Amino acid sequence: MVKKLENFKAQSFHDADSVIKAVKQIYDANTQILRAAFSDYCNGNIASEKISAYYPYVKITTKLAKRADTRFSYGFAPRPGTYMTTITRPDIFDEYYREQFRLLIKNHDIPIEVGVSDTPIPLHFALEEGFHLESDLNEQQVADLPEFFDVPNLDILDDEIANAAYTPKRRNEPDPLALFIAPRVDLSLQRLKHYCGTRSEHFQNYVLFTNYQFYIDEFIELAQDMMEHTDDPELKAQRMEYSAFVQAGGKVILNQNISEHSDIADDGDHLKRLPQMPAYHLKRADGSGITMVNIGVGPSNAKTITDHIAVLRPHAWLMLGHCAGLRQSQRLGDYVLAHGYLREDQILDDALPPSIPIPALAEVQQALEKAVAEVTGNEGYDLKKVMRTGTVATTDDRNWELKSYLTQNKRLSQSRAIALDMESGTIAANGFRFRVPYGTLLCVSDKPLHGQLKLPGMADSFYRERVEQHLKIGLLTMTLLRDLSPEKLHSRKLRSFDEPAFQ
Repeated sequence: MVKKLENFKAQSFHDADSVIKAVKQIYDANTQILRAAFSDYCNGNIASEKISAYYPYVKITTKLAKRADTRFSYGFAPRPGTYMTTITRPDIFDEYYREQFRLLIKNHDIPIEVGVSDTPIPLHFALEEGFHLESDLNEQQVADLPEFFDVPNLDILDDEIANAAYTPKRRNEPDPLALFIAPRVDLSLQRLKHYCGTRSEHFQNYVLFTNYQFYIDEFIELAQDMMEHTDDPELKAQRMEYSAFVQAGGKVILNQNISEHSDIADDGDHLKRLPQMPAYHLKRADGSGITMVNIGVGPSNAKTITDHIAVLRPHAWLMLGHCAGLRQSQRLGDYVLAHGYLREDQILDDALPPSIPIPALAEVQQALEKAVAEVTGNEGYDLKKVMRTGTVATTDDRNWELKSYLTQNKRLSQSRAIALDMESGTIAANGFRFRVPYGTLLCVSDKPLHGQLKLPGMADSFYRERVEQHLKIGLLTMTLLRDLSPEKLHSRKLRSFDEPAFQ
């Protein structure tokens, strides 16, 4: 039978570890109640009343912010007041939460209050990721489920905080402490498993997006090689940077150069059919490895996946893909480093109007340029032989070439665009919107305006020659960014006036 929900009293703590412990205690107790009740429900033991359990919350009340170092962009409340957020999944967010709590206590010299919120945990989110309710229930049980359990409430699952459009719904309501409330996070964790084929715990803090499977094939080959045992001391040291490789579907390959591994669940197998946007993870023990996702073609996919990966609070994401070169002087295989974006994808116009500029982030741009120079061997002025910097246009029309010559050239010419694709502007815009450092390095695969169309024979030859080098540049860029501390990487350019304290 269902256990009675414990009556947790709000408590205050002056250290981050105690806050994490209290949050975990509340979360575990509440989710266990729902799981036990659902087990009874599946067995036909219907409760006499609705079973509800609730997310933990954390809350602070500030008077002054010390913020001795104004170079940092997060970890403090912008003004005196009360701030609160609901918390979920301390099992995968424990290190992230611990750092946020540590900074709040440090910068404000105040305790953090932990208690039980009034936001119900939907049953779907209390069960394991990817769990299908329908598989254990008959049609009538599925239909009756909302009478006995809380289900996801779309009225509160929005991005108003991230969109800088949040307004309090009740008088004296605390201000947001984080960009995402707990049920919004939980929804995205479920969607990541659906779209990418791996559990959220495998995602790493540095994310590469691509629009071609060729890049994924190369990434898989490289990652599998890194997991192989070697007796070469220098090569072994390089390979031991990563602990495991997780493929779409959850199949885990452990690094054979490491004698002891932390608990990494092998919860999958090789898939017969890939998910919509398969993800692959080159893991490090502290989560600072590299995840690569094939997002396919188009801004809708680009928005969908970044909407959900954003809740994981990665330290950077980059777009590596192919583009149409718009300048006669460009050659197939040249690189394009985006310094700006002409956004005609239309997918984010309501949340982030295209009139709002998306700034280049110095730390990311410098790392990308340095990586191109190191991998290609072109230094200084010679780097211009293989790479151009400038505006990248992003369109939602895959057949943009079919527009009249005058129509398609007017905006491209006015913007001084040097390349065109279908994803980069969307990924950068959602990085800006969700405060995730972003960047774009594309490779010219065709020049439609100058008679060089992307045809099958040309494309196959081009891919074989360029993908390996391009991927190496992306991986090196992530290594350079990882060498920076998160405080240095998360730019103040991404923060608004009254910004939530969490990164």
